[in-house]
Amino acid sequence: MRDKLEQLAGELKGTLYTDDTMRTLYATDASAYREMPLAVAIPADEADLKTLIRFARENKTSLIPRTAGTSLAGQVVGNGIITDVSRTFTKILELNKEEGWVRVQPGVIRDELNMFLKPHGLYFGPETSTANRAMIGGMVGNNSCGSNSVVYGSTREHLLEVKALLSDGQEVTFGAMDAETFHQKCEGPDTLETRIYKQIRTTLSNHNNAAEIRKEFPKKSIPRRNTGYAVDMLLETNPFTAGTEDFNFCKLIAGSEGTLAFLTEIKLHVDPIPPKEVGLLCIHFNNIDESLRANVLVMDFKPSASELIDHYILECTKDNIEQSKNRFFVQGDPGAILVVEFCRNTREEIIAMCAQVEAKLREAGLGYHFPLLFGDDSKKIWALRKAGLGLLSNLPGDEKAVPVIEDTAVAVEDLPYFIRDFNEILKEYGLYSVHYAHAGSGEIHLRPIINLKTVEGNHLFRKIAEEIAGLVKKYQGSLSGEHGDGRLRGEFIKQMVGDKNYELLREIKYTWDPENIFNPNKIVDTPSMNSMLRYEPGQAAPNINTIFHFPDQTILQHAEQCNGSGDCRKTQLSGGTMCPSYMATRNEKDTTRARANILREFLTHSNKENRFDHKEIYEVLDLCLACKGCKSECPSNVDMAKLKMEFLQHYYDANGVPMRANMIGNYSKLNGLAAIAPSIYNGLVKNPLTGSLIRKFSGFAPKRSLPTLHTTTLRNWFTRRWPKEKKGKSGNRKVYLFCDEFTNFNDTTIGIKAVKLLHKLGYEVEMVEHPESARAYMSKGLLRKAREIAEDNVRIFQTLINEKTPLLGVEPSAILSFRDEYPDLVRDGLRNGAKELAKHVYMVDEFLAMEADKGNITAAQFTTRTQHIKLHGHCQQKALSSALHSKKILSIPGNYTVEVIPSGCCGMAGSFGYEKEHYDLSMQIGEMILFPAVRNAASGTIIAAPGTSCRHQVKDGTGVIAKHPIEILYESLA
Repeated sequence: MRDKLEQLAGELKGTLYTDDTMRTLYATDASAYREMPLAVAIPADEADLKTLIRFARENKTSLIPRTAGTSLAGQVVGNGIITDVSRTFTKILELNKEEGWVRVQPGVIRDELNMFLKPHGLYFGPETSTANRAMIGGMVGNNSCGSNSVVYGSTREHLLEVKALLSDGQEVTFGAMDAETFHQKCEGPDTLETRIYKQIRTTLSNHNNAAEIRKEFPKKSIPRRNTGYAVDMLLETNPFTAGTEDFNFCKLIAGSEGTLAFLTEIKLHVDPIPPKEVGLLCIHFNNIDESLRANVLVMDFKPSASELIDHYILECTKDNIEQSKNRFFVQGDPGAILVVEFCRNTREEIIAMCAQVEAKLREAGLGYHFPLLFGDDSKKIWALRKAGLGLLSNLPGDEKAVPVIEDTAVAVEDLPYFIRDFNEILKEYGLYSVHYAHAGSGEIHLRPIINLKTVEGNHLFRKIAEEIAGLVKKYQGSLSGEHGDGRLRGEFIKQMVGDKNYELLREIKYTWDPENIFNPNKIVDTPSMNSMLRYEPGQAAPNINTIFHFPDQTILQHAEQCNGSGDCRKTQLSGGTMCPSYMATRNEKDTTRARANILREFLTHSNKENRFDHKEIYEVLDLCLACKGCKSECPSNVDMAKLKMEFLQHYYDANGVPMRANMIGNYSKLNGLAAIAPSIYNGLVKNPLTGSLIRKFSGFAPKRSLPTLHTTTLRNWFTRRWPKEKKGKSGNRKVYLFCDEFTNFNDTTIGIKAVKLLHKLGYEVEMVEHPESARAYMSKGLLRKAREIAEDNVRIFQTLINEKTPLLGVEPSAILSFRDEYPDLVRDGLRNGAKELAKHVYMVDEFLAMEADKGNITAAQFTTRTQHIKLHGHCQQKALSSALHSKKILSIPGNYTVEVIPSGCCGMAGSFGYEKEHYDLSMQIGEMILFPAVRNAASGTIIAAPGTSCRHQVKDGTGVIAKHPIEILYESLA
């Protein structure tokens, strides 16, 4: 097979990966399943797909169609060739505004399709919680929908036509056709396409089959019916049922999970953009049952969504610093909140409608608090729900909220009784469940807490699935509502639709795909649902000693927090920072998910004493910029920067520390030597010849400029000159300034202005002897040395710093180390001190913003001239604090306007952008949003960037000199 795969690779215009690393990265999706594929293909075009189909047929293997890989039921896990179209089949091909449809390739992202449609006043309604990375091909495969399905239905209702390749490579188009055209198709030449039409005509024309389908399939009143192939939907079309809509195989293809054909083009119905005015009625209840009974009444008022948040999620948000702010609307301690969304043309219409809802529910004795929220407040509600679920998935240890029976759908009127019975079943096993999501559609996501690593947990996983399948059948519900059958639920389809109907589904599969080459073992002939899981039940946990402390978990458990949801696959158009390298390359290997997967794989299965000693891990982690975006934007808060630092230290233990890593780590020491004669050093790095030699020797990019030194250091200025320059008395409040290594040697002027600004604003600035921040050592994984420095800093500052006397810093990456890495880097004896110290450490921007909020700093202290500023926030600032602090202080002068550039990472990321092998990617990241925003700034606009690396990147990428916000604010003093 290896020889055959090599030959196949030569026949493809695209790429075929057969190495263990890429196969490992594609062995999982967002489910609990793991199966090593034969290979991974990135096809360039339809010709490549035909070649892959031929190869699979001739060699008795299979193709697993894949887009973003966010499926929750193992749909894109298999032992064949994973065929990833997410990088190449990404075009929006045609829009017909008059007829209301758009034609796309399967790799188009749902949210980006709506960005394209918006200027035309159009909208593709079905959504998923993964809409900023989920692709249309995957949405068709799963028949996806979301919270607004009560208005827009599922993808199936919008699927008009598809172009596809059948299992023999034949190109076909499936769309709506009248009865005459359908019968003509059945009488065509003897091709696979003709046989497909004949088979479905024979099957659905049989009255016994029709009666059995209508008897056994889920109730028609359930909008989310995704159990097996949708033959119940096809049965209700002409020619099989009189007076119905025309026959269209798209009804069957939606929800078929890539098991019938390989889609190449998709034609979708689109709607007018919904009304702009949106209101959320957040109804408080004493318990889940009360909320679900109220939900039945609420649906009479035609809301656009009715979403449940249970008390488990609400509890998880109480002690979270960020999310506690989003609980402002919560009154008391509700057992459940129903978030009911209304979209209307005016706010008055929504207010009137919600008054009717409240009156109806109060009359029924349901609900005790009815706040109605609009605008930014409503965004906070959705953030609360999303964050609460993320916190639940972050449970320390091996017990997790497991998606096992989370996709059940029943009739809305049956939902209260179904959930009561469901919870009674869980009680028998001593389990409890999280309840959330789509009450308005009859689908509540239910996740019991189970440890899948144990034999008992594996058994329980299956037992609960069996029990709930029986309960769903009792209510004539659908076991799969929006997440699909896949490996998780396929085994139970026979139980859900009956033996006879199940054989009809198998007949459809093997008529379309006689050789079983398209995504086998999904929907039909699915193996046991508790086999091929990520974790071997009963497998002993490895003992891995680390330098960083991982609170309440091991490093392996932290990597395992990645559930595969693929939030790291969003593009720069969606905003945010995570993950800059993926945004640039669109390569799965460069996602945070891939990095977590490779770590989990080797930390679990390595036979080496040093489980980190694997070049494969190094290669996958190499393009992690350590931006920290994942720590805040990943719903599981996987801190890949921390994991990379830890990995590098152990990898170097086995393979030695590279010279360049040593140079960068010792950045402060080397600068200290160069600062003896800064003019000589600056002359050497600026000179074309000597500068080129320095870059070559250091392994830095030839095109990258090198940082220069100031004529003095900040510490020397503060000690020798500041006492002479200082005029007037400081205020009563004392602050300490951390003299970080970047501000001390390179950005001295910024440090000087920070001291003078604080003094002018009435603060007494102190500076003590202390070591560097150790940021450079940490960035290169030299953690033992970094720990020594961190511990020295904690010892020095823990007795000086408190709530009244904070520690401030200019460079975000340096000062935020106190809050981020230090508490987990120092040893036990200093950990509590580090945690307490971290509470009182701020960027200067943060501190001044808080003081302005208290009224201690006002516009009267600054200029009245007009100035526009464009602000690029530092990655770690955005992850651990907020760029809004910088925006706030720059907005203090009365006539200053500040525009935050919607950029993620600048691409420099400390030393990353200097390194020769990373330079091109670094600049590509900068070109996504940041560089164009700077170049397009109006004349006279000031570019602000708190990070020293960011300012350097802006200079190299655009020629513009960016300023630190502190510089700008100092220069605006009255």
